[in-house]
Amino acid sequence: MKGTNERAGFLNGVVAYVLWGLVPIFWPLLKPSGAMEILAHRMVWSLGVVLIALLVMRRWAWIGELIRTPRRLGLVAVAAVVISINWGGYIWAVNNGQVVEASLGYFINPLVTIAMGVLLLGERLRPAQWAAVGTGVAAVAVLAVGYGKPPWISLMLAFSFATYGLVKKKVNLGGLESLAAETAVQFLPALGYLLFLTANGRATFGTPSHGALLASTGLVTAIPLVLFGAAAIRVPLSTLGLLQYLAPVFQFGLGIVYFHEAMPPERWAGFALVWLALTVLTWDALRNARRTRAQAVRLRAEARLTATAGSGSAATDPALAGPALTGPPSDIPVPDGSPITTTPTGTDRDS
Repeated sequence: MKGTNERAGFLNGVVAYVLWGLVPIFWPLLKPSGAMEILAHRMVWSLGVVLIALLVMRRWAWIGELIRTPRRLGLVAVAAVVISINWGGYIWAVNNGQVVEASLGYFINPLVTIAMGVLLLGERLRPAQWAAVGTGVAAVAVLAVGYGKPPWISLMLAFSFATYGLVKKKVNLGGLESLAAETAVQFLPALGYLLFLTANGRATFGTPSHGALLASTGLVTAIPLVLFGAAAIRVPLSTLGLLQYLAPVFQFGLGIVYFHEAMPPERWAGFALVWLALTVLTWDALRNARRTRAQAVRLRAEARLTATAGSGSAATDPALAGPALTGPPSDIPVPDGSPITTTPTGTDRDS
């Protein structure tokens, strides 16, 4: 049963990240709508889709708790602003021939997240993590020299998404719930902007087919998030950490093969350094995860031996069986979406 659940979760995760990776094909279909109009439609229709999903799942209890906590409400508002910047910047980048640079933003996002943890939260890094961050900084420097300017789009996407993840850790809501709360904050400004465009004759809702495409932005936002949520409770955290690179890989490939964006030598050099940094970071994370699991198993065995030595019958007491192999919730950021609360062991809470 567990193996079947993990396979289903892995498949859901792969599909979710592939959909996020292929989304650059979708945004150009919405032209002549501009990035701001597309963003407003995405906010409005996403709320509708998420509310339907919550109604079907009967997941409303969190709303009362959130309303009674002003601090969390304020953080949700901050998260809504930051993800709006991220969404709008990404849509603009794709529709203006900057898909490769946008993919770079999601490649360097893990490095930016680590750097923010050090600067803002006082976290301490292992040597391999320092090496990865340093290599990432070198990559940005190489790209800045090659372009004659820093890769602003990549940096904007990476820093806005890292900030979003940081705020979301404080809010501590599930993916579907957080998207509902954030789009509720976005809804009135977005609807007001769309009404303003309509009143001034600048709206492009136009034909039924184009209107349907704009309305489908809600599905484009929600479907991958729901799939990822199904994966997050079924597969180990380390697997999700590896799957997250699928989205920028697909975006990068689309930028070169589908959109025919240029890749001069300096861009290849910068990307190569980023990939090297991510390789080091992934290797270190997997090594540390194995070490943590081994230590947990050892401590559990020592606790059992101690209990057995103390009392022959005490060993059967579940309270003396040693620490459980589960950890505190962790947040895995998803491209163009919300961090999802997961458990490191991938325990299936649905079964």
